[in-house]
Amino acid sequence: MQILSFLVPLFLILTSGFFHSTSASVIQDKDERKTIGIRVAPPFVIQEENTDYNGLTIALWEHIAEQTGVDYSFEERSIQGLIDGVENGELYASAAALTITSDREEIVDFTHPFYVTGLGIAVSYQPAGFWQSLIAMFSLDFFWILSLLLLLLLFWGFLVWIFERKENSDEFGGTAAEGVGSGLWWAAVTMTTVGYGDKSPRTLGGRIVGFIWMFTAIIVISFFTASIASSLTVTQLDSRIDGPEDLPFVRVGALEQSATQTYLQEERIGSTTYASISEGLRAVQENEIDVFVHDAPILQYYTQIGFRNRVRILPGTFNDQYYGIALPLNSEYRNEMNQIILDYIASDEWNDLVNRYLGE
Repeated sequence: MQILSFLVPLFLILTSGFFHSTSASVIQDKDERKTIGIRVAPPFVIQEENTDYNGLTIALWEHIAEQTGVDYSFEERSIQGLIDGVENGELYASAAALTITSDREEIVDFTHPFYVTGLGIAVSYQPAGFWQSLIAMFSLDFFWILSLLLLLLLFWGFLVWIFERKENSDEFGGTAAEGVGSGLWWAAVTMTTVGYGDKSPRTLGGRIVGFIWMFTAIIVISFFTASIASSLTVTQLDSRIDGPEDLPFVRVGALEQSATQTYLQEERIGSTTYASISEGLRAVQENEIDVFVHDAPILQYYTQIGFRNRVRILPGTFNDQYYGIALPLNSEYRNEMNQIILDYIASDEWNDLVNRYLGE
């Protein structure tokens, strides 16, 4: 019993030191600086000349760090490096323009999406020359517009001929074909306000038709002028692609290790990969590839700052992309981050940031 009374205090003294050191270790681990993986992807992550970073994702992370009290430092990595670093514990989190995909969700967790966008298509910008304009004039769209215009003129020419063929046979008489042809001529010169005066309706019905057609023609000529001009614009002349449905038939480029590359592989669309977005857009500019596919807002940013009037982005997006922050599987701090993100992206401050970096 005396031996036991001696050993118990000794045990408590030794174990108290152990628990004290363990507790200190936990506190130290909590307070140590965390490494946050990033990748430059303007306007979400922008690197300044003094090696500082800003951008939409950086502003979001700074807000999260402020709310949680996490001390951190940034470390640049490749796309795959961002995922691998979180998976193996080297990174506390990865915050960039990371798309949430099913493959990535198998090895890391993601926060709630903080931004939703889609893929865009970059094509070469080439001013239309004489031959391009001439070719466009023989396009299906151009002939379709002309056909509609001809049918409209024929309709009004036929109407005026119905009223004028008997009482005004000098100008609209003859065979049916000759009479309708005269009506077609009258409708054309009336629409264009040339008004030769060689043919004009004299009956009440014919003049009512002429009165209605004169005012209708003002709207018609404006519509067809705009339609014809649109069919001859540069945006219709300088590209063989109108949207994602044309990707299988052209030379496609994508960023290596990106979600875009995965999408193209799943759709069985062959592509050439590039180490950076600038390299891909330069390949489009130099006609090495026909299109470069990537997240639309990032393409827009690069086009505006480095490829203006050399590369343009087709209107519209496809294949929605959800951006989230990558975290280790079963992260104990994931729920807290989600709450902070959901509150922040609903705030006016976040809306102002989105407008600042991405435009209205």
